[in-house]
Amino acid sequence: MALTWEDSREIAFALMDAHPDADPLDLNFVDLLDWIVALRDFDDDPDAATEAKLEAIVVAWHDER
Repeated sequence: MALTWEDSREIAFALMDAHPDADPLDLNFVDLLDWIVALRDFDDDPDAATEAKLEAIVVAWHDER
């Protein structure tokens, strides 16, 4: 399943698996973007990232911890 910027919850789950010890509230958006783009299932334009999309991923990740 390809992940896109619209899949904030699924991206959050993938990041939790890839970085189990990370605290999403401690990440800056540059590192977060790098981690998302590096996900095996991520298939979207990195340049389409917005602050709102990254914030939605952080919130979803934090809520699921």
